[in-house]
Amino acid sequence: MIGLAPWLVGFPLIGAAILLLGGKATDRWGHWLGVLASAASAVVGFILMFRMIGQAPEERAIDHTLWTWLSAGGLDVDLGLRLDPLSMTFVMLVTFVGTLIHVYSVAYMDHDPHRRRFFAYLNLFVAAMLTLVLADGYLLLFVGWEGVGLASYLLIGFWDTGRPAARENAVAAKKAFVMNRIGDMGLIAAMALMFSTVGSVSFADVLPAAAGEGAGGISPAVATAIGLCLLLAACGKSAQFPLQAWLGDAMAGPTPVSALIHAATMVTAGVYLMVRSGPILEAAPTAQLVVVLVGAITLLFGAVVGTSKDDIKKALAASTMSQIGYMMLAAGLGPAGYAFAIFHLLTHGFFKAGLFLGAGSVMHAMGDETDMRRYGGLSRFLPITWITMGLGWLAILGIPPFSGFYSKDGIIEAAFIPVDGQPWRAWVFGSVAVLGAAITAFYMTRLFFMTFGGRRPRWKDHRHPHEGSPLMWWPLVFLGVGSAALGAVLGIGGTFVTWLEPVVGHAEHHEPVLPVPVIIGTTLVVVVLGALIAFRMYAVNLVPEEAPRGSFLTRAARKDLYQDAANETLVMKPAFGVGRLVQVGDRDIVDRGWSVLPQAVSWFGAVFRKAQTGYVRSYAAGMAGGVLVIAVVAWLVVGLGGAQ
Repeated sequence: MIGLAPWLVGFPLIGAAILLLGGKATDRWGHWLGVLASAASAVVGFILMFRMIGQAPEERAIDHTLWTWLSAGGLDVDLGLRLDPLSMTFVMLVTFVGTLIHVYSVAYMDHDPHRRRFFAYLNLFVAAMLTLVLADGYLLLFVGWEGVGLASYLLIGFWDTGRPAARENAVAAKKAFVMNRIGDMGLIAAMALMFSTVGSVSFADVLPAAAGEGAGGISPAVATAIGLCLLLAACGKSAQFPLQAWLGDAMAGPTPVSALIHAATMVTAGVYLMVRSGPILEAAPTAQLVVVLVGAITLLFGAVVGTSKDDIKKALAASTMSQIGYMMLAAGLGPAGYAFAIFHLLTHGFFKAGLFLGAGSVMHAMGDETDMRRYGGLSRFLPITWITMGLGWLAILGIPPFSGFYSKDGIIEAAFIPVDGQPWRAWVFGSVAVLGAAITAFYMTRLFFMTFGGRRPRWKDHRHPHEGSPLMWWPLVFLGVGSAALGAVLGIGGTFVTWLEPVVGHAEHHEPVLPVPVIIGTTLVVVVLGALIAFRMYAVNLVPEEAPRGSFLTRAARKDLYQDAANETLVMKPAFGVGRLVQVGDRDIVDRGWSVLPQAVSWFGAVFRKAQTGYVRSYAAGMAGGVLVIAVVAWLVVGLGGAQ
């Protein structure tokens, strides 16, 4: 069965190659090849998953070496795959949800002349993400890491037609690409530290060394440096503070791209990196604390931004930022939070994909309109979209028995557990998690009722909203079922936590600073209050068709809390200043300095050229004068020597 593992990556990679190299000859059927490639990878994933479930827990981690990739000096890197409960969880999420997105895209991109190329990029995205999560070491992980970065660049800027109105798509793609490259420097630096300390970048060598096992070892100081470098990489890829500014602009791509990036692939990669590197973080408490801080800041940052966005896709993008913040917070809590971080990542993959594809269905029905102030009353016209997005809405709110209740509330409970005998951390981070849940309830209820509720529609008379083709709403149905039931299936009885134990370890039971029923009850109360406030504002009251001026915080949230302005002031403008300084130094000092040298040589040449008169008597007089000078100098030297 292990021989099937390379085909997980192989099928979508081959699909992408055929669609890109086949050119226009594949236009008529290329989209179905893309669907088939992703579906084939999902089938292989199911086979391997069932095979793994049938094995004893201690036998579920398998390293499958393919060949030696490179050998240089003391570094030998084998190209191999690691199949274990963590990687297979991601495989099932990426391939299953990715295949649903492929099917949806067949109808959504039906009239796009470049649909075949779009599916090639989707296949490339899936192949790169599978490479990332199946890698048996950081170097091959980095290949997949860069692959999803490339695919995201191609897909975010897919509609860059060259016309001025579409240039913002190219700008958004470049913004995502550049900000991710900043994060990538962290992963490169982390690998350099691993190699200099352990002599390897494979999980089998680095992670045991971090845990203090084996001959080698990683000191706490080095572990802290590696952990912070890995966190920088995760912040770029998973849009965490302070590298989150690219995520909202990434909505420039087609809506299926947003669903793929936000639900199943790119932004989840940072969480995977943190959990996979758990032993390194556990050896570096300072780095762990910074991970929790970054997650806490980001979950509130994204939630606040989401309350003010009228663009349905940008509101969901802010939601993704916030939910990934929950996962990062959990990943920094150690073994108590690892399983819940991945559990929430899994449930989030279903309900967020459903919400994004539902938003695409609404946009499809409304002539690509994204402003929710131009929606309202759509539940009568889009019943399937309304129901399935409603399931996703209840799931992200964490209303029992929907999926988010089991995964997100698990993170909130873990946040209330004291770490290293420091109860203040439990109170601070637990309170932040509860506050984030309340704000999430507000902005997601706002989104849901601005779109489907309201006392009257707010669109123009020429709109005739209707459901799309079955290829669009069947994926919504599957994702809606997952939003409703997946949490209970995997959460009741601790099934998912037990499943991940061979990778993340067993978490010792610790009591939170508040009783669990109190935490659950308080969270549900604030969630219901947040939802009721939004319901009154956006379902009972009339929604203004033009956004009111709002408070200072509202205006700041509309501009992403001025994160772009901060980046320009703190990073971009100083970098431009340094660039101009270097340019001036290169032009005015280096270039002009070197230009002085030939001028000096030319001047000296002109001076000495005058000695070349061509007259013998002049040369004889010069020689005689030279002999006289030498004689005088010799006489003086001899005379002075004799006097001594």
